[in-house]
Amino acid sequence: MKRLLSGLTAALLLSTTAVAAEKAPPKWSDFKGVENTSFVEPNGQRVLQLSILVPASPDKVWEAISTEEGWKTWAAPVVHIDLRVGGTIETNYVAGKAKGDPSNIINRIEAYVPGRLLAIRNVQAPKGFFNTDAFGKTATILELVPAGEGKTKVILSNVGYGQGADFDSVYTHFEWGDAYTLAELAKRFEKGPANWGGAAQKEQTAAAVETMKDPK
Repeated sequence: MKRLLSGLTAALLLSTTAVAAEKAPPKWSDFKGVENTSFVEPNGQRVLQLSILVPASPDKVWEAISTEEGWKTWAAPVVHIDLRVGGTIETNYVAGKAKGDPSNIINRIEAYVPGRLLAIRNVQAPKGFFNTDAFGKTATILELVPAGEGKTKVILSNVGYGQGADFDSVYTHFEWGDAYTLAELAKRFEKGPANWGGAAQKEQTAAAVETMKDPK
């Protein structure tokens, strides 16, 4: 009997290990339509660069990334935007959170060209979300390039990645996170605005937030 139980336990452990091994870690290529053109600068810093073709004109995409109502249709249910150099984009994935809540994500607007470019830098993130010190040393640029037939190529470049374990961890997180962001932006125009009150959207958003948490 003891041998039988021991054998069953071993089989269970092997089965569990096999299932865990089959579950591959999330990667940017999980998102259909996302292209990865990341590269390394001559000074050794890395540029995380992804892009996607969005089925909407540049003015419509610009509205989606530069206005509060636009962001709410795809990025987050809570959005506060002060569109100016030095202004901020403040968001939260949890509906009902107020402006200034410590769990809000805040990005400072570094520069923008209406209808064409938006550059931001993270200055506040929820505790445990990712390595905020390293990520705060990077900047994110969204470029909108007309692609004809009412479409726009959106290029997301995350610049400033240095060397070291902290930068490596953030890079890995945002290679997936930036791909997710671009896919959600495209989906907004393919399938319509996000339904933040729906169970499916809540489940998807919760899973994305969990993926972006720092494992430390």
